[in-house]
Amino acid sequence: MSTTLVRDIMKQRILTIDASMTVIDAAKMMDDASVGAVVIIQDGIAIGIITERDIVRRVVAKGKSSQINVKEVMSTNLVVINPNDAIVDLAYLMKERKIHRVPVIKDNTLIGMVTSSDLVRFCSVGGESEISKIMDQILITHIQ
Repeated sequence: MSTTLVRDIMKQRILTIDASMTVIDAAKMMDDASVGAVVIIQDGIAIGIITERDIVRRVVAKGKSSQINVKEVMSTNLVVINPNDAIVDLAYLMKERKIHRVPVIKDNTLIGMVTSSDLVRFCSVGGESEISKIMDQILITHIQ
């Protein structure tokens, strides 16, 4: 059985913003690109992520200014995955960490993004046989 890898389902178009920018800058970028998250970059390195949910919970609900720096409200413990990891490992990581978006890093460089929607889309396009393969991979990998 061939294993599907993260690189097979990731999106290579990643929205990034410099750590010096503001929350309103990030929100406008997300709106323009119709995405729900932006990866924060400092000195060419991915250091965090800010999502629509972060903006609602950490800025709007707290009455903070939209001019606040993204670095002050981003999620900092950035969970990433390698493009050569199996998608079953991605699914397990998302489940365990309760996250919906995972930046893909290769050789310390941000090369993609994969979301829970990408994973669902892959499973639905593959039909019953693809879902069965993924379930088999999960069982084999995580029951040992």
